[in-house]
Amino acid sequence: MITSVSLSASLAPYVVSVLLFFLLLENLSYLVKKRNLPGPLFVTPIIGNVIALLRDPTSFWNKQSEMANTSVGLSANYLIGKFIIYIKDAELSNQIFANIRPDAFQLVGHPFGKKLFGDHSLIFMFGEDHKSVRRLVAPNFTRKPLSVYSSLEQKVILRHLRQWEVKISRESRPVSMRQLIRELNLETSQTIFVGPYLDEEVKNTILTDYNLFNQGTMALPIDLPGFTFGEARRAVSRLTKTLAICVGKSKLKMAAGENPTCLIDFWTRSFIAENPTPPHSKDEEISCMLVDFLFAAQDTSTSSLLWAVVLLESEPEVLRRVREEVARLWSPESNALITDNHLAEMKYTRSVACEVLRYRPPASMVPHVALSDFPLTKSYTIPKGTIVFPSVFDASFQGFSEPDRFDPDRFSETRQEDQVFKSNFLIFGSGSHLCVGQRYALTHLVLFIAMFTSVFNFERVRSDGCDDIVHCPTLSPKDGCMVFLSSRVGASP
Repeated sequence: MITSVSLSASLAPYVVSVLLFFLLLENLSYLVKKRNLPGPLFVTPIIGNVIALLRDPTSFWNKQSEMANTSVGLSANYLIGKFIIYIKDAELSNQIFANIRPDAFQLVGHPFGKKLFGDHSLIFMFGEDHKSVRRLVAPNFTRKPLSVYSSLEQKVILRHLRQWEVKISRESRPVSMRQLIRELNLETSQTIFVGPYLDEEVKNTILTDYNLFNQGTMALPIDLPGFTFGEARRAVSRLTKTLAICVGKSKLKMAAGENPTCLIDFWTRSFIAENPTPPHSKDEEISCMLVDFLFAAQDTSTSSLLWAVVLLESEPEVLRRVREEVARLWSPESNALITDNHLAEMKYTRSVACEVLRYRPPASMVPHVALSDFPLTKSYTIPKGTIVFPSVFDASFQGFSEPDRFDPDRFSETRQEDQVFKSNFLIFGSGSHLCVGQRYALTHLVLFIAMFTSVFNFERVRSDGCDDIVHCPTLSPKDGCMVFLSSRVGASP
């Protein structure tokens, strides 16, 4: 025993020395990669600055943006063994999105997302695999399917708006729009993606597992039972199995020659008669990609609908113009739905939706990993393995006239700033990973704005910092948008 204790005591200084040497090397490696970029001079070994990120993600990314306020437009940091670069300059961000060299960058969606999203996630596909899957997915967002989705989502939106009317008639107190909109969006996305194949039990299962998955996107990547990230991983596995059952039922229905009534029907019908079956069309592979769609449709739409309420409430003239335009075409008392022709005529409402997305982009950053050394500027080469964060948020405030002002008219047919500054409007990404569902997402926002503003008057409950931006994980107002709602039934525009 004495010998064992003595040996441990004699080895302790060497162990400490080796550990300190390793930590020193790690910081030296960080500084070599960082070179002359703004960023912390010392990072906590192994974990880097991940604690600061998880404690207050808004403050962390704001500091990265502030540090990038140089002629370089870049800043550096270190997170759990990953060297990261934040890109503020829109022109440089476009180099990442455009993927000038096929071997340069790969979209990762989340720094540790491959573990979280699953093996068949569309987010992590590239090359021919990615192209072949997009060819199968793209037809699901063409005119005919979008028309079907529009009818489905309007029915869900109206049902929720009526439920809110009942709620406010019973309670004379403000409500949190974030919670209400989140519930609306979850039902909308479920209905449109796999609606006919869900009963209440399955819906509740998806809700529970999706919430666990969402929490995992904001947690330390510790894949063990009891840890948030580990529980999120298991939730994604359960989600995939649940949705795979829906895919199997859809295949049977489409093989029987029935008409498609949701996204998965259009998807499976497109290859049901093909021989051989296209790659990545197994039930579990498709269900894994449906999880991607849920993530994209749920949290990003919740963010954009929420900010639409915030911004319309703060801009009475914009709200008045929206109501006037919608009232000429549709009334909530008509028991009719908004048609495709109506949507085409709601040009100002669509401009408002585009400006909401520009002013408060839901996904403020789109992480990529450098697959090889990449000379981003004349003075800086991104090292292989770096996680790169092109800032969609910062790009949205570059180039546009008076970018800090909420101004829907910038998207009018006269000004067309969305075309003039197209390279800065990166809300739906760019290049090979341009969001395949962007038309669906924009239409969803337009429909919500049109219907919500027609059904309700709404007044914000002001509090200190209520408009401050928080990441959860998409952008949200700090107070969750607390408002008093009152019905506009019978009100004039």
